[in-house]
Amino acid sequence: MMKARRSLESLENGISQQNVKKVSCSTVLTLAYQSLGVVYGDLSTSPLYVYKTTFSGKLSLHEDDEEIFGVLSFIFWTFTLIALFKYVFIVISANDNGEGGTFALYSLLCRHARLSILPNQEETDEALSSYAIERPVETWQSSILKSFFEKHPKLCKGLLIFVLLGTCMAIDDGIFTPAISVLSAVSGVKVKFAGLHENYIVIISCIILVGLFSLQHHGTHRVAFMFAPVVTAWLLCIGGIGAYNIFKWNPCILHALSPSYMLKFLRSTGTEGWVALGGVVLSITGVEAMFADLGHFSALSIKIAFTFLVYPCLVLAYLGEAAFLSRHHQDIQRSFYKAIPEPIFWPVFIVATFAAVIGSQAAISATFSIISQCCALSCFPKVKIVHTSSKICGQIYIPEINWMLMCLCLSVTIGLRDTNMIGHAYGLAVTTIMFVTTCLMAMVMVIVWKQNIFTTIAFMVFFGSVELLYFSAALFRVPDGGWVPLVLSSIFMSVMFLWNYGTLKKHQFDVENKVLMTRILSLGPSLGMVRVPGIGLVYTNLVTGVPAVFGHFITNLPAFHQVVIFICIKSVQVPYIGEKDRFLVRRVGPKEYSMFKCIVRYGYKDLQQENYDFENRLVCTIIQFVEREGQGGELQPLAGSPTEFGKPDVEARDLPVQALPSSYPDHGEEMVRSIHDFNTMEAGNGHLEGSSLKDESMQILRARESGIAHILGHSYAQAKKSSSVFRKFAIDVVYAFLSKNCREPDVSLDVPYTSLLEVGMIYYV
Repeated sequence: MMKARRSLESLENGISQQNVKKVSCSTVLTLAYQSLGVVYGDLSTSPLYVYKTTFSGKLSLHEDDEEIFGVLSFIFWTFTLIALFKYVFIVISANDNGEGGTFALYSLLCRHARLSILPNQEETDEALSSYAIERPVETWQSSILKSFFEKHPKLCKGLLIFVLLGTCMAIDDGIFTPAISVLSAVSGVKVKFAGLHENYIVIISCIILVGLFSLQHHGTHRVAFMFAPVVTAWLLCIGGIGAYNIFKWNPCILHALSPSYMLKFLRSTGTEGWVALGGVVLSITGVEAMFADLGHFSALSIKIAFTFLVYPCLVLAYLGEAAFLSRHHQDIQRSFYKAIPEPIFWPVFIVATFAAVIGSQAAISATFSIISQCCALSCFPKVKIVHTSSKICGQIYIPEINWMLMCLCLSVTIGLRDTNMIGHAYGLAVTTIMFVTTCLMAMVMVIVWKQNIFTTIAFMVFFGSVELLYFSAALFRVPDGGWVPLVLSSIFMSVMFLWNYGTLKKHQFDVENKVLMTRILSLGPSLGMVRVPGIGLVYTNLVTGVPAVFGHFITNLPAFHQVVIFICIKSVQVPYIGEKDRFLVRRVGPKEYSMFKCIVRYGYKDLQQENYDFENRLVCTIIQFVEREGQGGELQPLAGSPTEFGKPDVEARDLPVQALPSSYPDHGEEMVRSIHDFNTMEAGNGHLEGSSLKDESMQILRARESGIAHILGHSYAQAKKSSSVFRKFAIDVVYAFLSKNCREPDVSLDVPYTSLLEVGMIYYV
């Protein structure tokens, strides 16, 4: 009993409460310091390769340094406008219950405008505490936009594809960030050993990358204590070196902060200058991490860290390197390391290597989080997700994705072998992500924030035009390495879209072939078969109705358990769901049938393998529902058709477990104690005395003592003979291959093998 209570209390006070915001100054400053090691590792290593990639093409340097001043002006204003104003001051405010990223914006829009194409969403989900939204007065702009999507359902699918595009490009970042960061850091050795062959640089980089990916299973929390100090030291180093170079080589470089130098640069360089902007955009690689990693920190802490440390240090670094370049044109491909004063070269080199590894770690961890969200929202095949921290749910490790990323990262490093070509690929991925975020933000401003249409258009036109300028420049570099993210994202998008397509088709088959309640009622309380002692848990994707797998089971084996519970595991488009909102219970049919439906709800960042006794918790929930029935308080009927739920007097009912009136006695402890007593009784010797539970509740407890069986459908999807060639290829080839190689439902649901029954079925879709 005490174990069950401790497990429940720890869960209620654990992961679901991790985002509770502290208002004390010390807490905010501590979070700001910690965010340096997680959020800004990628962004802070950009100076390693920005100037080198920008001047890797046909752009040449002249004696008047006009090109250097122009590039610096572009870097400064891009960094200021996109990173500072757009992300720090605007985008971070559009968080979803403290969570950021592309999926956070998408879920926010889906809740306000019903744009989701996931089939298992219900109105009862809107009662969730984390789902609750403020609804300002509707504006004509938001009404028009919502009705436009409602009249054109295909646009919802188009929006999902657009979001998946940004998501796939973010996954590409997990490949390019380690490759370019580590390769750029290691290449600094050539400053001291000019004769070192390029192959050795690649080999050393690959060894570091293999070591980096091999350590992922330990989790970032084991080495997190050193992340923030290293990044802080790195930022202070490059900021101090930048200030030193400004005063030593060319203090007039500060004039480049004037935006007029950008116009002069484009006017004098023409097409070559425009193409060079594909390298300038690398100065803001990692800004998306500020938004994506918001859930681990607070918006205020991230703003403080960026505004007061990251921003000034990086600006000084770019200014100082430009000042050095203005006096050393010949060192353009080694400008960062050449600009380091001789006495501190090796310490800075070591810190740079560590900072590159940390920046890579942040990108890899972000990729794990993205894949986890995609799995929760049925946009990616189920994979093994290992939580490496008992305190922070977001720290996860996915073995299959880790080794896939390692192979792809090594392939990019060995295949391209040049930071300039990797930079061209990286720039295209970054600009695509930023433009997707801008478009989603514009929709959030209209639909969620109810902003004026002119404000939204101004935001979209200003930031969108800047990002499209860089995107067009990056597209020009497609032959020089930019084709890599296009190929990779196309593969990832195909996998995600076809998996989502197959999942939706299977759900459609379930809906069309579910067992009608009228048929269940015609069988009588025994369901036309032998009712054996015990509880049968039938897993289904349907939130309403009796699944076809149940009818298939009793047709082949006319015997079933005394108590039947249909369990639907569903993801709701909120990041986290507290334990009080986890279960939603309803009765199926009359009382004598002993059939229930229990919907278990999770957020897209929740841990779906229970870290407490799920079976006992489920039985407690069912008993609590039974005890609550008829004891006062209004029960809300489930929305559904009469043919599905039968007669009105046996219509299924919804009862959120947390909706008990304050006057109703809490039997939760007694139920846990009863289950514990049943489990510890010697056969035939134990009796529960003085229990105040109903007879039906006692019957459920006795059924629990007899055992619990988990019934899962082992389904195979197959295209109909009349299907198109595309559907046959998508279902019979791609989806079938992914289904055979993804994680089985019994493993992902953590079902014990000793009580597992699988029912084979073919889904014709």
